[in-house]
Amino acid sequence: MKITHIAVLAVASLSASVAFAQAKPEDQIKYRQSAMTINARSNGALNAMAKGDVPFNKEVAQRYATVIAELSDLPLLAGAYGPGTDRGALTKADPKVWSEPEKFKAAFDRFTVAAKALPAAAGDLATLKTALAELGKTCKGCHDNYRMNDYRM
Repeated sequence: MKITHIAVLAVASLSASVAFAQAKPEDQIKYRQSAMTINARSNGALNAMAKGDVPFNKEVAQRYATVIAELSDLPLLAGAYGPGTDRGALTKADPKVWSEPEKFKAAFDRFTVAAKALPAAAGDLATLKTALAELGKTCKGCHDNYRMNDYRM
């Protein structure tokens, strides 16, 4: 049942990617911000378990980890960093995303690889902590280089 659900989600995501690639830039910006917000909140829940702020729950951890893994590459696949998404709406994305596209993609790919490793690691608290540390490094790398502290238009 879970595999079928994930397969349906993956197919729907890919189909949505094609449709989103044709979306207006302001809609693409909202899409990438929404995906990042969901990832951040899911990451926060996992980190709360890793820190011992809430009890570790294998099933819940795996659900959050799966959400992060499934959403990790969708902003790039959907064109949410495409032409025109560097302006026109409030965004914290640094202009270097577009002036250094190869470097940005490499950094984003490192995040995706770390995110895709989370579900397998979420079955055990010790491995989850290690995987979250790796994910955190990739998040920090992108935020330090490709995210500004203030919104811009």
